[in-house]
Amino acid sequence: MEPTSARSQPGAALPAAYFSLGTSSFTDFLRVAAPDLLPGRRALPEGRVEAPHGTTIVALTFADGVLIAGDRRATMGNLIAQRDIEKVFVTDEYSAVGIAGTAGIAIEMVRLFAVELQHYEKIEGVPLSLDGKANRLANMLRGNLDGAMIGLAVLPLFVGYDPDAADPRRAGRVISYDIAGGRYEEVGGYHAVGSGSLFAKSALKKRHDPNADADAAVRTAIEALYDAADDDTATGGPDLSRRIFPVVVTITAEGAVRLSDEQTGAVAEAVVAARRENPGG
Repeated sequence: MEPTSARSQPGAALPAAYFSLGTSSFTDFLRVAAPDLLPGRRALPEGRVEAPHGTTIVALTFADGVLIAGDRRATMGNLIAQRDIEKVFVTDEYSAVGIAGTAGIAIEMVRLFAVELQHYEKIEGVPLSLDGKANRLANMLRGNLDGAMIGLAVLPLFVGYDPDAADPRRAGRVISYDIAGGRYEEVGGYHAVGSGSLFAKSALKKRHDPNADADAAVRTAIEALYDAADDDTATGGPDLSRRIFPVVVTITAEGAVRLSDEQTGAVAEAVVAARRENPGG
């Protein structure tokens, strides 16, 4: 009799962890099945590490939801590592994350976070609550604390729309974190992270209007990123010659939508034209 092969018995070559009753957390599953795939569980070198870093992310609420936007530059020391990096990601129908800090680890963490949300919904049959999503991201940050101590820090900015909110016009929320995984609700309705955050938050403090419509909110976000790029060399402003513009995602009751390059480009060009006429802002 010929020996039974893995080909004749589908699944026979998979580890036992794939067939055991697990939790609704995909991250917990990885800790058992493949812990080396978790960003915070890999062997880390000694001393400080130089790697490409993402810079400025801004987020703000508006009348019908919440918005998050980021510039496109990644730096490594005093050099531009990439001019068109993606730093804002839709993670599910009602949430998005923008990342500052070590770009490679941050992008990997956000992708794992998106899978975590999908996994929970498939196992439980219902989507995770907005607070639950924010807490899951905080747990991932805690797992990367050792990396943060040697310069591989990740600093996300989380935004979401709560479909269960009592007041739909105040359902958009902005949540920030520290490198140790502490989470903070931005009750003012706006926040910024990254090297240009000081200048971006100053702009948002003057321009943010929680009762504005989506178009006005997009203009405010791009104005804030322009101000950050004006004073922070690590933040990239609108690049009209290369047609590189900020990434903007809006989230309302209809779901998360990433604006097209044509839409953000039109707003960015209007902002640049206005600054030419009034260089002082």
